[in-house]
Amino acid sequence: MRRLAAGVTIITTLDGGAPNGLTATAVTSLTVTPPHLLVCVNRTAAAHAAIGRSGRFCVNALAQEHRELAARFAGAGGIHGSERFAAGTWTTLATGAPVLVDALAAFDCTVANAVDVATHTIFIGLAVALSARDDGAALLYEAGGFGRLTRDD
Repeated sequence: MRRLAAGVTIITTLDGGAPNGLTATAVTSLTVTPPHLLVCVNRTAAAHAAIGRSGRFCVNALAQEHRELAARFAGAGGIHGSERFAAGTWTTLATGAPVLVDALAAFDCTVANAVDVATHTIFIGLAVALSARDDGAALLYEAGGFGRLTRDD
């Protein structure tokens, strides 16, 4: 599985007034009309229960300059829960889930469905708001390390 290169995201939620989030690569678009995304979250992650309770999440697509933030939300340095949000600049859109201001794109979603598979839950989200920027290169993850996409054009 580690050879499947993927874009790096931070999945965030707001549960009972407390922000929570994690770094994830198992994220993909599902439908365009209406806009749905799916995110796969390990059931042992603290954010898993928070997403389930709140019924909302935001997919924040990361740029190259977000490597340290990606590591922070992956638990580097033992940082957990709302402490993770001390780095980065955060706002909200429609659902109240935290949105990284300078994310390449942010998809603010309500949970439309959830499916348990082995150790994870696939949360299917309906995007109710979004933001995007026009510049920047996506942060990728493959074989245990961060990388970048090199374009041929």
